[in-house]
Amino acid sequence: MAGTSAFAQTPAPTPGTNTPRIDQREARQQARIAQGAASGSLTPKETQRLEKEQARIDKVETQAKADGQVTARERAKLSAMQDGASRDIHRKKHNARVAGNGG
Repeated sequence: MAGTSAFAQTPAPTPGTNTPRIDQREARQQARIAQGAASGSLTPKETQRLEKEQARIDKVETQAKADGQVTARERAKLSAMQDGASRDIHRKKHNARVAGNGG
């Protein structure tokens, strides 16, 4: 039963820098921005601002991963940033501005 003993002593895996939920959400938000730009519901200026916001989130994620561990606090910060970005995408896609009708 040495195998059982060794298995019991194996530490639980840590999340490390693996951020699949954050990455999936980022991809969905990028797709929403692209769809809004393609449909004209986002002006070029709105699209640019949303892309910059996504770049800021990506930068924070890269910084969080730099030490080899994304902590719960860092994940919460990224989630909050993505919440804000999602709200911004929705607001800009559903405002009165459309591409070709003022920016």
